[in-house]
Amino acid sequence: MKTCGALLVLLCCCWAEAQLRGETISENDITHQGHYGESETPHDEVMGAAQRTEAAATASTHQTCQPDIHTVLRDMSVLIAEQKVELRHTRTQMEAMETRLRASESKAEGMETRLRASEKMVQEQRAVMKELKEKQEEQAAAVGAVGGSLNLTESQVEELRREREERRVSFSASLLASGSGYAGPFAVSTNLVFRHIITNSGSHYNPNTGVFTAPVRGVYYFVMFLHGHGHQSIPTAASLYKNGEHVATAYSFHPGTALSASNGASLLLEVGDVVYVQLWPGGRLFDDQYNPTTFSGYLLFPM
Repeated sequence: MKTCGALLVLLCCCWAEAQLRGETISENDITHQGHYGESETPHDEVMGAAQRTEAAATASTHQTCQPDIHTVLRDMSVLIAEQKVELRHTRTQMEAMETRLRASESKAEGMETRLRASEKMVQEQRAVMKELKEKQEEQAAAVGAVGGSLNLTESQVEELRREREERRVSFSASLLASGSGYAGPFAVSTNLVFRHIITNSGSHYNPNTGVFTAPVRGVYYFVMFLHGHGHQSIPTAASLYKNGEHVATAYSFHPGTALSASNGASLLLEVGDVVYVQLWPGGRLFDDQYNPTTFSGYLLFPM
């Protein structure tokens, strides 16, 4: 807009100058023709003076307009240079914006690709979850079908636990609680009390009486190992009893050397049946810290 205004001012100045020049030349010619053609009158003199004054004013106006035109041209040059700088700056900004736009488009494409991959993964996970849910429903239906047989009461669970504990039956004990020494001889059969407990799962062997009591019906295995010193008339002998009935005997005799004997048996016992070992009349057993004389038993299986 500034450039257009400056151009209009310049054109107006040029047009006014041309008009003034044309009028001055025409009137001067007429004046000169008057001078040459006829004698001057007072009126003509007045007119000539006015024409000369107007010509001087026109020349002054021309001289004033000439510097203004140069000023306008300089302003226009400066304005054009500023506009070129602004145009370069604008072009640089547009190029930078275009670069950022391309980068944004590339980033948007990458995000769109990742979004598609995420959507695909979500669909796959949904399919897996659906399959797992179907399997869970099938398992729940199967459990519901057999739920009656699995619905155990607390008392039943406690009973099963008690039975399990009762089936853990095992014991082993040696004759003397400490030190070394003999048991016997006695004139009659005597119950042997094996006082040193090695193992007693369930505590069904009594170390004060030497008697084992069956906690459950089943088959048990019992064994006794005897140790003694040779003597001219004293044997190393003992017998295994069940509820007062003789089951098996371990016997050894030698007049001059250490000797051992052992025996065992599998017994079907009812709940409350008892098993124990009796020393023979006149017999003798030896025991010490190495536990050579022992009595052991354990449950093979319940029935």
